[in-house]
Amino acid sequence: MLPDDSSGPRILPPEPRDPLTDEAVRSWIEHNLPTADFAGRRVLVIIPDATRTAPLPLLFSAIHARLAPVVRKLDVLVALGTHPPLEQQQICQLLGFTVEDRERLYPNVGLFNHAWDNPDRLTLLGNLTSAETREISAGLLSEEVPVKINSRIADYETLLVVGPVFPHEVVGFSGGNKYFFPGIAGPEILNFFHWLGALITNASIIGVQRTPVRQVVDRAASLIPNERRCLAFVVSPKAEIYDLFYGTPESAWAGAAELSSRVHITRATRPFEQVLSCAPPMYDELWVAGKCMYKLEPIVADGGELIIYAPHLHEISVTHGGLIREVGYHCRDYFLRQWERFGHIPRGVLAHSTHVFGQGTYSAIDRVEQGRVRVTLATGLPEALCREINLGYRDPNSIDIESFANREQDGVLLVRKAGEMLYRLKHNTQPIQETP
Repeated sequence: MLPDDSSGPRILPPEPRDPLTDEAVRSWIEHNLPTADFAGRRVLVIIPDATRTAPLPLLFSAIHARLAPVVRKLDVLVALGTHPPLEQQQICQLLGFTVEDRERLYPNVGLFNHAWDNPDRLTLLGNLTSAETREISAGLLSEEVPVKINSRIADYETLLVVGPVFPHEVVGFSGGNKYFFPGIAGPEILNFFHWLGALITNASIIGVQRTPVRQVVDRAASLIPNERRCLAFVVSPKAEIYDLFYGTPESAWAGAAELSSRVHITRATRPFEQVLSCAPPMYDELWVAGKCMYKLEPIVADGGELIIYAPHLHEISVTHGGLIREVGYHCRDYFLRQWERFGHIPRGVLAHSTHVFGQGTYSAIDRVEQGRVRVTLATGLPEALCREINLGYRDPNSIDIESFANREQDGVLLVRKAGEMLYRLKHNTQPIQETP
């Protein structure tokens, strides 16, 4: 329950910042993207898919105008991770032009999807040794991990990551080398570091710049033989760019992560009893709409409720839905204390499950699981399915969004576009789970 304080919890917004105009962004790229780094080279531009807020049409047109005159080749690879592949028309739309425009404006630009589950499209760079993984994870995991990446990189001298940076539930802050791992990686490294993040927990990692999972990502990226460059940027919820950073994936990411920590974290004076977390249309699967839980879990009171509101959502996951239905959503210790039942499930799926369910406890003796908060789905998923996967259900038609507005003093919070802004308590009063 909320403490006896008539003032109720309050939201403290992040640092205000004016976004750059489109003209300022183009000028920045013209003056800060050095053609000397790319001249005479074959360049593969690695971008996010449509599940990230990013003004890719503006950026791609500016980058193409800057680099096309000096490079031998300029192609695009979508860093899907395990997300479903995009049609050519969808990639064109993502970059801001039609299929017909492509023939006129970008006839020589190849547009490719990552294929994480196609062994013929992956190449082995090397391995993280058991000694390395044991050191990085402080003993949580100790195993040799094959580091595989999209084999298409062999056709290019330079890889240019172009992507936003946000607080992230698995790695701390997204972006940088994360566009290689898991963006264009094979399943082994993907499952390893997602599970490492789950063991440490979202509550301990999200919004932290230096984490063991970031170390794994950077160590894996050091095995890439190509020249690596990165144009990282930080955006507003409306996809307006606050600032850009260019350099190595490590240096560009560091600058963007520092800015993201100031503009993407909203603080609350006290926890809320109920949060209505509205998923934007770009989250069309629970696999990605889970971010509406990850980013808000820290400000939900013990025993409180977080509602993921997404009437447009009708899929758990195109890629992983069958496995998620098999295991359901549970806390970390539910899996750890029944490893004989769940050890065969890809650990990336188990990690996703724990992040959506949130912190909790499980007694192997009583076989009783208790979540710290209640997660309720108000989506296009039927009630029976929500119960089957161990989450709550509410008919989205029963929800009047505006009835949740301006009720912070009552311990009720409405977040109209959830999933990218991190909400954190001003003074952390909630326990963080101990590492296993």
